Amino acid sequence: MIEVILRPKGSIDIMVEAEVINPDIFAGKTMSEIEQLIVWQGAKQLPLSGFFDVEGSAGSTAADTKIIVRGNVPRVKHIGHGMKAGEIVIEGSSDMHVGSEMIGGSILVKGDAGSWAGMEMKGGTLHIIGNAGDHVGCAYRGSWRGMNGGKIMIDGNARSQLGGGMSGGEIHVGGSVENFAGIRMNSGLIVVKGDAIRGVGAQMSGGTFVVSGKIRQLSPGFEYAGTEKNPKVGETVISGEFMKFAGDYAVSKTPKGILYASKEANEGV
Repeated sequence: MIEVILRPKGSIDIMVEAEVINPDIFAGKTMSEIEQLIVWQGAKQLPLSGFFDVEGSAGSTAADTKIIVRGNVPRVKHIGHGMKAGEIVIEGSSDMHVGSEMIGGSILVKGDAGSWAGMEMKGGTLHIIGNAGDHVGCAYRGSWRGMNGGKIMIDGNARSQLGGGMSGGEIHVGGSVENFAGIRMNSGLIVVKGDAIRGVGAQMSGGTFVVSGKIRQLSPGFEYAGTEKNPKVGETVISGEFMKFAGDYAVSKTPKGILYASKEANEGV
């Protein structure tokens, strides 16, 4: 792959919306053309070169293009929004909407990511080495359909409403989550290695949610359905002994949602 390197120019005060940091948009462009791509800062339209030093030219196609952001960009939003191919590596933290509506390719964030990461994602892979904010893989406000394909991996923790309205794909969290993870989930797989606070799978009608740690407050619409060792979900085997719950009966008489909770961590909940 042909690499384009972006080096942030110091700190940013007003957040920058930079959907143009995308292999689909960089493809076929020279360094000068990339520098002149337009980003938004508040009501102003400004060239990308106002915020980044650019090194290198892009590949002839998105699939041949790798974008490397050399540093923290915690006030730059929408990196990789809607990307279809190629690769983005952020060598630090990013702001909101990284990988939102992503269709293909891969994004690696070596630090933390803001809220709405992978929002309504359709394909590709998004890997966040650090922590993530609220609404990862979720639906837009007012929409019922969240991510429906692809894979999101978070090595650290995620905050609330992870996978809201999820209709397909996978989310794996190495740490813990907060409130209402998997709310309105109807398909797909979410695996949380750590703990969850409350509302896991609330209004869930399908899909599978696995919590390997403790659920502080189980949603009342779930019914106990036995115990399973090393359950298999599609091609994914989850190691351990789990209590299995079906739900959410609070919203449907025939729900197809499955919630697995670690037996050791949750007996007596």
